[in-house]
Amino acid sequence: MKYFFIFFLFCSTRLLAQEQTYDIVTFTLPDGWSKGEENNAAIQYVKKEGTKWAQIAIYKNTTSLGTPEADFDSEWEKLAATPYQITALPIKTAAETVFGDWKKTSGTGKWMFNGKEVITTVTTYTGYGACVSILCNRSDKKFAPAYDQLLSTIRLQSGNTVAVQDPVPPPPADNGNEQTISNTQPVATGYKFNTTNFDDGWTSSIQEDWVQVEKGSIKTMIHYPKEGTIFPSDPEPLIRAAWNILVAPRYSNLSNFSARYVETYNRPYFGSGYATENSTGQSVFIVLFRRGGGWIEVVAPDNASFTREFGFNPESIVWGKLTEYSGGWVVTNSAGTTINADPEVFNKLDNMTTYNKFAVAASDLAGTGKWNAGFSSNTYYANYYTGNYTGMNTYTSSQWFDFKSGQQYHWELVAANTFNGQTNVAQAKSDGNFSSVNDWQLNFSNIEQRSKTYDAYFTATKGGRVLWLNDANAPGSGIFTGYSK
Repeated sequence: MKYFFIFFLFCSTRLLAQEQTYDIVTFTLPDGWSKGEENNAAIQYVKKEGTKWAQIAIYKNTTSLGTPEADFDSEWEKLAATPYQITALPIKTAAETVFGDWKKTSGTGKWMFNGKEVITTVTTYTGYGACVSILCNRSDKKFAPAYDQLLSTIRLQSGNTVAVQDPVPPPPADNGNEQTISNTQPVATGYKFNTTNFDDGWTSSIQEDWVQVEKGSIKTMIHYPKEGTIFPSDPEPLIRAAWNILVAPRYSNLSNFSARYVETYNRPYFGSGYATENSTGQSVFIVLFRRGGGWIEVVAPDNASFTREFGFNPESIVWGKLTEYSGGWVVTNSAGTTINADPEVFNKLDNMTTYNKFAVAASDLAGTGKWNAGFSSNTYYANYYTGNYTGMNTYTSSQWFDFKSGQQYHWELVAANTFNGQTNVAQAKSDGNFSSVNDWQLNFSNIEQRSKTYDAYFTATKGGRVLWLNDANAPGSGIFTGYSK
């Protein structure tokens, strides 16, 4: 499999325009571009102007499939369509002879990154039994002339080429302040979007038993619910049980394990230790955490890396002295200061669950049938003066979408309000067509006799998804309604 580049924008030494050679490709880079990442498959150059950016990657030659058309189709699929999830066919040029027996073909497509359009062009050269590919990603069309300028300078060696057979790339390095996207591949789910690239540098990908969230050298696993990991118990037996089921099978040589907690209204649980990661052979620091929801596992190179990222040292949580006359739970923060272990100290770690969030395509829903949401509440009334019980109000509602083929749907809402033995029922229903406004919004042509656009996203579950919708034009409290199959 060929290595493809995904975004990392950073400062490096700018290169002056001069002729260069990489593999069998000789070229002149336009002014103002910087050398980016290089591995055994390709070399990359980047340019950034404010919030606008572009990348050019030049790939080592591989063995040709025999024709320019076959080479381009194969390279487009590997370098653009699959990694960037481009479903539309590229706008492609006819093969043209450029020099010697080399023939050039180009194709361009568009996709979304962090809510903004990206233009990708792949150019292939076929000749002498070899194929050379060049890729350009750009967030603005202003960078297109620079790419054309580079292509105008391309010269290729002919004859005895030594083809590189799809080398396997190394994982991306931790680039400090650079923004990198993980090399972790998501599992196939049948849905269009299985990864999300967030503006703050974190990248989520769906895995078999968790959602993996990565940035730099730190990775976080948002574990799906699993039997035997949450049950009524004292803290230490609960933490050890969850650790043995969720964590232990993937590591060896565990040392300095500790189980800690903070006694508060929403008790946080912590398991931590040092171990060897079986898949990589690396020594890592592991933290298993839960507060109210499911278990989150964080893997960092060491305790210091975890503390810098999340703002506290999990191994420092103890019952300690708060004042001269009182004690309480304390923790050491990233500045090395001992502070109260207040709930907000752990918010950044707890909020990692919000990265279980993936875009929605209309094709994900078409023909999938019913997605249901339910709600119920009880309100008890008492006399203001006597305190005597005076009645109870019960409200329940159920609504569902029946997604049909051809992006048609049926929507229905049923609500019942009961007070003192009397029940009032309300119902609404409609049929229409639905479509994607963008990756994070869906439009329904008829909801309560008008068109309605919803903000939309998926969360991943074991083997499935939950669809979350909220009225985009009247978001109210911002709380989304969850629909499941």
